[in-house]
Amino acid sequence: MKNSHGYDEISTKLLKIRSPSINSPLTHMCNKLSPGIFPDCLKYSEIQPLFTKGDKLNVSNYRPISLLLSFSNVLEKSMYIQLLECNNISAEEQFAFRTKSTTSMSIYKLTTENLKALNNKMVVAGIF
Repeated sequence: MKNSHGYDEISTKLLKIRSPSINSPLTHMCNKLSPGIFPDCLKYSEIQPLFTKGDKLNVSNYRPISLLLSFSNVLEKSMYIQLLECNNISAEEQFAFRTKSTTSMSIYKLTTENLKALNNKMVVAGIF
């Protein structure tokens, strides 16, 4: 469980622990939102430097991370589930942002399709 938090200082760990008591009001709030609108107050994030490696005094050895509000993450996840997974909107070829879909699977599919085409003496090209 993540213990990080945005500027509201409410961690996802706390939300998960308290979920039995806040599930109903949170669901009610999510359902009251206008369709297709993500509230502006949930779009703000706190940017913090994360050390990667090397000399800690060298600024280039840090990368920025955005700490979103925990409620923003909950709302985003529920929207994702309702839109993509329940309605089966995303294409089979979409590997990013899908559950049970990995980078390895996309590489395997790309390699397999290219090898099939090459074996059938077809031209293979890629734009990245």
